Amino acid sequence: MNIQSSYEPSEAGTLYVVPTPIGNLEDMTFRAVKVLGEADLIAAEDTRHTQKLLNHFDIRNNLLSYHEHNKRERAGQLVKRLESGENVAIVSDAGMPAISDPGHELVKLVIEKGLNVVVLPGANAALCALVGSGLPTDEFLFYGFLPRKRQAKEEELSRLKGLQATVIFYESPYRVKNTLRMIANILGNRQIVIAREITKIYEQFVRGDAKEAINWAENNEIKGECCIVVEGADEHSSGNKPWWESLSIKEHVNHYETIDKLPHKAAMKQTALDRNISRREVYAHIHVEK
Repeated sequence: MNIQSSYEPSEAGTLYVVPTPIGNLEDMTFRAVKVLGEADLIAAEDTRHTQKLLNHFDIRNNLLSYHEHNKRERAGQLVKRLESGENVAIVSDAGMPAISDPGHELVKLVIEKGLNVVVLPGANAALCALVGSGLPTDEFLFYGFLPRKRQAKEEELSRLKGLQATVIFYESPYRVKNTLRMIANILGNRQIVIAREITKIYEQFVRGDAKEAINWAENNEIKGECCIVVEGADEHSSGNKPWWESLSIKEHVNHYETIDKLPHKAAMKQTALDRNISRREVYAHIHVEK
């Protein structure tokens, strides 16, 4: 058992987890500025990015890089400094460190070493997206980024299919269309909200069902990291059906050819994957329907 009394005097230092703005610099808290200014060292995901933030708030402090590629080496160094009595603040490029971020490993190690971790409240894209979505907030799951590989992505979505809680994903603007299609195919035509550029001047919430979300994504240039908020499962609802259910196989193929601009063979392959049938069966249906 580990019981932490965060503010009792200690010879060891404290790891401060400090959220930073996700777009609007006015979201920086007074406490965050104070902690970053008083810490003995700031561990930053990208020191160049963080230096700009420090300059804006006239904070002068020492920076040390801590990111996915050097976390093992750096974690040991940071723990030693904490054990020697120094206070360390950790920041990510934006938002709350340790959320979809290597800061989690450092927090875990610091706790294992019996040292204190103090987390400051602050900006977080997932919660902003959830609250702004209008979807239920009484029960939700933050998933983060889905796997990039198709099979792993399908497996994860299938695992989440029966969950009645609202689900929040992070996604790159380059993969939003593909992810929306896969969500529609596996989870059905649920209510979906795409939140992008949160707290920035071009902030946008796109609300609708999966079909409408796909149509919007196919007809608009998507920029900025996105949060995709998805309605939970409802066993009594008829809305959780694949977006293509009302289409014939020929219409399904035609959708991919005309909307997604896929070559004929690729459109047939995707249709077969959606419906879990063979390409030969798709081919046969197309020729029968002619």
